[in-house]
Amino acid sequence: MPKFMTIGYGDQAGYDKTDAGVRDAAHANDDLLKSRSATMGIAGAPVQVRNPEDRGTETQQGPFMSSPLPVAGFALIEAANLAEAIALVSKSPCAVAHGVIEVSPFEEG
Repeated sequence: MPKFMTIGYGDQAGYDKTDAGVRDAAHANDDLLKSRSATMGIAGAPVQVRNPEDRGTETQQGPFMSSPLPVAGFALIEAANLAEAIALVSKSPCAVAHGVIEVSPFEEG
């Protein structure tokens, strides 16, 4: 079955202003995704890693990309197609709590 990578963006303020019943249903949706073998996790503090020309590793604290919302989490899900993947994540916490979820086809290489 095809896999899709998701990145959820959201913040505590959006989560807090969402009705508790909607949030509970969203967490139940995440539990459903996990029962379908999704790998899910919450994003910690990012570190940028570079190794130009293989001359030495350089690191820098903080995200490389900028967004009005912080990265909240990641998931790798299975779905029959992109439409199903979108339907599956549309009920997740970031999607319903004033955030956004990016969905990309995941190609193992």
